Amino acid sequence: MASVVDSEEEVVDDMAGTYDTVTSEVHHFSKEEVLDAEQGAVLSRFDFVYPSYMEMDNNCPVLTPLIDPDGDLQVTRKKDLHKKEGVVLIEQYLFFSKGREHQSATTLDLVGEQVWRGALFLADFILHHPEIFRDAHILEVASGVGLTSTVAAMLAKQVIITDVDRGEILELVNSNIKRNLDLLKANVEVKEIDFYNHVTIDDITDLIKNVSVLIAADVVYHNQLTDAFFRTVLRLMGDPPDKTMYVALEKRFVFTLENLDTVAPCYDHFIQGLEWLRHQNMSQIDWTIEQIPTNFEQYFTYERTKHLVLWKIQAKLK
Repeated sequence: MASVVDSEEEVVDDMAGTYDTVTSEVHHFSKEEVLDAEQGAVLSRFDFVYPSYMEMDNNCPVLTPLIDPDGDLQVTRKKDLHKKEGVVLIEQYLFFSKGREHQSATTLDLVGEQVWRGALFLADFILHHPEIFRDAHILEVASGVGLTSTVAAMLAKQVIITDVDRGEILELVNSNIKRNLDLLKANVEVKEIDFYNHVTIDDITDLIKNVSVLIAADVVYHNQLTDAFFRTVLRLMGDPPDKTMYVALEKRFVFTLENLDTVAPCYDHFIQGLEWLRHQNMSQIDWTIEQIPTNFEQYFTYERTKHLVLWKIQAKLK
């Protein structure tokens, strides 16, 4: 089986094969305490700095916007990032191997149990744009261990965190939310949405009826799952009210002998999915799909690579 890697050194000679592993280096940028070495369970500390519009009161963020003389929102600059520090505590499952702290690859059925770089990237975007997320009703799909939703809940009125109910992922998300209650402003619910079973959406229709903002991070690592993701996006964004979705992801490259070049096949398939979505239900929905500039401030500690991208999908109902 071929592997998807985030470097350009892997050689793949069968592009028709299934990509069954992905690579994460986020653990290099977090501080971790081993909870269960046999199971690979760790409690990770993700350090961040509060944006300047958040004032601290008894260790809890208080949303106080700071406005410059031109009426623009002030945000923290990199030279000021040491001033107000915070931490998000996340339990996740990593793998241990002889001679190395963690393995570099994770099988696809376990990717939801780790934090990925796209989640931190989207968390930065959320903190940088309080005008989008403050007091909003937010739904995260394919949430994994819940880091991005935790950050969204620092600003929002309601955050609904969803993933497929497999293994202990939803229980893990609930535990992580409890670990970070002192950070949260929003009412938080943890529910199942299975991309392959939209009955799970029917089951929470009343709960998500006010959602206007959707978020997703690093959902692109397997083409069949990407197709199911877009079918789910279509279903969710076809219901009122009008919705905007932000999708953060990291392109992962492989070198193919067939093309003698590095390519990002899973990302290319994602772009095809965007085009598919753009042409769905056009008589009922006006779609706007665009890539967002990535030069917003960085608040979390991680390596922000050029392969991180952010897409905005808007659905205006006719």
